[in-house]
Amino acid sequence: MAEGSGDDVVISNTRLYDSFFKQRCSLVLLAKWVLKTAMWLIFILWIALIFLYPSDFMGKIFHKWFELTQGTFYGLDGSLFPIFSGPVILIAFLATIYVTAFPREYHKTKRPRILRFRLFTFPVIVNGPFGIVSAAELIGIILFAAYLIWAFSAYTIQNHLLISKMLLTSRERSLRMLKLTGFRLGSIGLYCLAFLFLPIARGSILLRLIDVPFEHATRYHIWLGHVTMAIFTLHGACYLVAWAMQGHFLHKIAEWKSNGISNLPGVISLLAGLSMWVTSLPPLRKRNFELFYYTHQLFVVFIVFLALHVGDFIFSIASAGIFIFLLDRFLRFCQSQNTVDVISATCLPCGTVELVLSKPRDMQYNALSFIFLRVRDLSWLQWHPFSVSSSPLDGRHHLSILVKVLGQWTKDLRDTILNAPKQPRKGLPFQPYPQIRAAVEGPYGHESPYYLMYENLILVAGGIGISPFLAILKDILHRIRESKPCLPKKVVIVWAVKRSKELHLLSMIDAESLCPSFSNKLKLDIRTYVTQEQGPVLENGDLPQCMDWSSFHDKKGSHISGLVATGNNIWSGFYFSLSTVGFFVFLTLMKAFYIKPFKITSWWFQGLLFIVCMVASIVTFGGLVVYLWHRWEKRVSSSEKCSDDNEESGLTHYNEPKLQIGLCNTNLDRLSTTQYGCRPNIQEIFDSISDRWGDVDVGVIVCGPSSLQSSVAAVCRSHNIWGSGDQPIFHCNIHSFDL
Repeated sequence: MAEGSGDDVVISNTRLYDSFFKQRCSLVLLAKWVLKTAMWLIFILWIALIFLYPSDFMGKIFHKWFELTQGTFYGLDGSLFPIFSGPVILIAFLATIYVTAFPREYHKTKRPRILRFRLFTFPVIVNGPFGIVSAAELIGIILFAAYLIWAFSAYTIQNHLLISKMLLTSRERSLRMLKLTGFRLGSIGLYCLAFLFLPIARGSILLRLIDVPFEHATRYHIWLGHVTMAIFTLHGACYLVAWAMQGHFLHKIAEWKSNGISNLPGVISLLAGLSMWVTSLPPLRKRNFELFYYTHQLFVVFIVFLALHVGDFIFSIASAGIFIFLLDRFLRFCQSQNTVDVISATCLPCGTVELVLSKPRDMQYNALSFIFLRVRDLSWLQWHPFSVSSSPLDGRHHLSILVKVLGQWTKDLRDTILNAPKQPRKGLPFQPYPQIRAAVEGPYGHESPYYLMYENLILVAGGIGISPFLAILKDILHRIRESKPCLPKKVVIVWAVKRSKELHLLSMIDAESLCPSFSNKLKLDIRTYVTQEQGPVLENGDLPQCMDWSSFHDKKGSHISGLVATGNNIWSGFYFSLSTVGFFVFLTLMKAFYIKPFKITSWWFQGLLFIVCMVASIVTFGGLVVYLWHRWEKRVSSSEKCSDDNEESGLTHYNEPKLQIGLCNTNLDRLSTTQYGCRPNIQEIFDSISDRWGDVDVGVIVCGPSSLQSSVAAVCRSHNIWGSGDQPIFHCNIHSFDL
């Protein structure tokens, strides 16, 4: 009886535990559903409000709303801000809770029975002014174009109806129509501006929520920038023509009103915007990138004088996106002040530099992440983006990047490493010791490792575009060895290079040492193409291991700061929340103790005070969080050092990362097949894969020149549209960074 009773108790406890676990999972799923639903509802209502705002019906509703709220404490700010900027702030706040409470984790999923098209990975347009456009992006472009057409048409009809009721001469009608058209265009431009800064907030919680990395979102900023500046230019042109027709052109341009719209700040803001717009056009940007980069810092002038031009309550229409961008910009500034240890600097024989940088142990990133790097000895202003070439599982304390020597900056970096003074090392042989003072922003990238969601992968690279794919391969091999969730079973790499010496980058991965007997679980097919050589280059003697290399570790242990999107979610949430609360606190105090007591009525001055409140909240409240965050990070780093000192083997690996080239027969260059004097025939490669693999989902990732991206996207589109039911569906993912 006693034994039976004991078994009953165990069974009962097990059932209670299972019941509790199921109940807890149900509550978690319910909480996630509630947060998602709330964010979607707020977003849809916000978009619907902006879309319907030009209609007469919505105009009457807003007129009543303005009458009800105009006499309140916040005045017109309290009318416009909650409607146009409030939803964005609220969504960002809910997104902070969502990302913190439910961090993205990769879970192994079953292969779907029915193959599905995915709007974000189905290329619809592969050539044109927009580049490669997916089905989801095309839908967004069509909806945005529909809004612009609808808004301009509705406002034009309203203008005609308004003017038709006035007793005016034909000249006066033309002048009035020009001014009303300019006014309406300015309103539409402000709504576009509400979206303009959201894609370039690199660590934005909104980008993390929808899992769109900054390098992809940049193109949306470019599209929006062209549209916004075109509208603002037409807005200004309408007024300039009208003033010229009236005969007081210069007087109106120099006008700076205390109450109402100030013209001179608007002209200054427009000139700053035009400077950024002209230098960002592709011909000029590609020819002189530095001019584009430095001119784009005029965004400060553009924002400040726009606020002076329209006043605080009109500026509040677009203030949410600008506030989120400024939050990210301040965090990036704080992160970039930290000097990062360069653990290893290596000049490879293929004309590429490998840098291994120190990072904190708990920093999270994916194999397709990238960083911005600045070397202070070369330039205090130039930041260059590089894909991470290491897997997150390569080491706890470092990540690596590959830098192709192409321009002047990269040549100077290579020369700095090669010409560094040599210093004897205690207990180590005589080695180079390059003094590289690096600063890093990032890493940035996808919130989830989407490349692990496909059983079948095709990786197409051109030149240094192989760098992120080396990280993917190492990540897959690590996961197979450690029995972590990992779906890829078949991986095909197609790599085109100009010279055969570039193929030596494959020698950086010793597949067998990373994952013994990996061929039993992963079918790896590497196809390389050398386009500017007709055959293998004969080597005199042994292939040199590297031109020069160094390996060192700074005892100060300065690593990449964790003040990024991939850092601690809780601290990041505190930073956003406290800064937002601080903004409303400063705005309330400003109105209660300065604007109202001193009867400040100037629109331009209130616009300036609005900007001051935004910046002050970020610097004070946000700065306090950053300071505490940094102190916490130092404390964690110190505890990690203590634990690492007790792990001698781990410390040795961290201090002395070694480049392994040609040391064994399992390097990837020995597992590849090479063709000379030709480019890869993408159509033929995909046709053969399609015939062999059958009806499966295939993840395609492309990293290389735009022509290569277009070719792969066109083949994927053709197969998905015209392919038979027993052929794969190719999910095209473009991995590139083009500012």
